[in-house]
Amino acid sequence: MSRLDLAEKRLAQALETLEKAAKAVAGGPDRSGAFAEERERLLARIAQLEEELAALGSASQEVEGRLDGAISEIRAALAR
Repeated sequence: MSRLDLAEKRLAQALETLEKAAKAVAGGPDRSGAFAEERERLLARIAQLEEELAALGSASQEVEGRLDGAISEIRAALAR
């Protein structure tokens, strides 16, 4: 083998090692799919939490109205 052949072989091995390392750091080719799935899961959870927030807001307004009514009745009873 000539020196050029040896250098070519070493370069090919180094490139292969570099490609493996880059895939390991990037998480491989399937990583983007995992990110997309996680994103969709989180968006669904956000939508669920927004629905819960709306329901809690409605319940809070109802409780506030009932408390205001009860306080008014108590004040009226005390004023008698």
